[in-house]
Amino acid sequence: MRSHPRLRLVLASAGLLAPAAVYGQAFGLNEIGSCAIARAYATTASPCRDASTIYWNSAAATWINGWSLSVSAASIAVKGSFTQDTTGKKYDANVPTKIVPNAFINYHPADSKLALGLGFYVPYGLTSQWNEDFPGRFSALKAALATYYIQPNIAWQINKAWSIGGGPVFGHSDVELIQGVDLSLQKLPTGATFGQIGIASGTEFARARLKGSATAYGAQIAIAGHLDNWSVGARFLSPLEFNYNNADATFTQIPTGLIVGGDLPGPTPATSIKAGTPVDAIVAPEFAAGGPLTSQKASTHITHPAQIQAGVAYSGYKNWLLEADYAFVGYKRFGNLPVTFPSNPTLLNANYIEDYNNSSAIRIGAEYTIPTDGWKLRAGFAGVASAAPPETVTPLLPEQDRTYYTAGVGIPLFSMLALDASYARVSTPGARGRIVERTSESQTAAQLNSGLYNLSANVFSLTLKATF
Repeated sequence: MRSHPRLRLVLASAGLLAPAAVYGQAFGLNEIGSCAIARAYATTASPCRDASTIYWNSAAATWINGWSLSVSAASIAVKGSFTQDTTGKKYDANVPTKIVPNAFINYHPADSKLALGLGFYVPYGLTSQWNEDFPGRFSALKAALATYYIQPNIAWQINKAWSIGGGPVFGHSDVELIQGVDLSLQKLPTGATFGQIGIASGTEFARARLKGSATAYGAQIAIAGHLDNWSVGARFLSPLEFNYNNADATFTQIPTGLIVGGDLPGPTPATSIKAGTPVDAIVAPEFAAGGPLTSQKASTHITHPAQIQAGVAYSGYKNWLLEADYAFVGYKRFGNLPVTFPSNPTLLNANYIEDYNNSSAIRIGAEYTIPTDGWKLRAGFAGVASAAPPETVTPLLPEQDRTYYTAGVGIPLFSMLALDASYARVSTPGARGRIVERTSESQTAAQLNSGLYNLSANVFSLTLKATF
């Protein structure tokens, strides 16, 4: 028996594409600071007056005097489902709630044009996970990603109106994928597939797991300016190139309990199979030393895409701040995914077709300061365009257009401390998608897609801020 190479390659392709595509825009994480979440991430022109400006507009770090410290945690609960066309059955996702941390510190002496800071944040991440009976588990049963960036920051006040800022970025990414392997598509020694001798499609005989990590380097640069009641700003976060050169791929046999119902003649007597032979005994050598389903290394190359955001803010209405931003993420670079297995290149190497598009978002936020006690009330709305084309909506990432409805509050605690809290509701219209791999550029969404994916999420965030 020889395993069908496409099925094993799904393991590497799905697990290692995750950094380029997991919440927000194509599942890029924007949950960095409760104030920013409450304003629907419209914070480039007039960032929240705390150290998280190192991410949202590093130039505006000169607008905050003294020491500023910000520590946040966002709870992200994602709900998803897939409704199959042929059966009408709805399969619910099984995604655990994730806590996303970030922390920033900034120092700007009041009499200096220079501000220095350091940021730790998570721009890409989250988990896609399904139950054991999900028919798309052969593409992805679980895909988990955790990527964090560390950014030292330098900001310089050019004059009273303008500042620039930026710094290098160090990134580290961990990924994990678990998926089933379908017996019906595997080849027998006779040359036929198990499906051709009556094994039903979707018969799982193995569970595959891949884990990998990588580091990469990039940079961020930003500009911020204000004149009278108007503020403008823009930032650019460079792409980071991650090379997963030593990902671990492991395979575990799952007993099927099936037996061969009749004699199966092969090209030679040694390849013939007698009636009554257990199927599990036929596939067992695949997991033994020298077999294609033994533990091995895999490699691929993934780009965390560039981010560009620009905005304009107005503070001419008493106690009000209004801002509108445009955000762009360069996912179009994610067109193909080459995957290599150095120990088994002939059977396993492949190049997967993804054909992602660039993604854009419009973000609108408002903040009202209660003059009597300094409390801040915030709200916002954002609309995000999907990065995935119709033929690349998959169990790993059922990517689709999204809307964000956000609200939050800023509460002064003491002279040096404040607490921000926020909530965001993420809604989608649903998107048709597939549960099988795309093997040719000529395959269309109409040919591949077999059901409807739905996604929604609830995001709660708390931030503790200190200035001294």
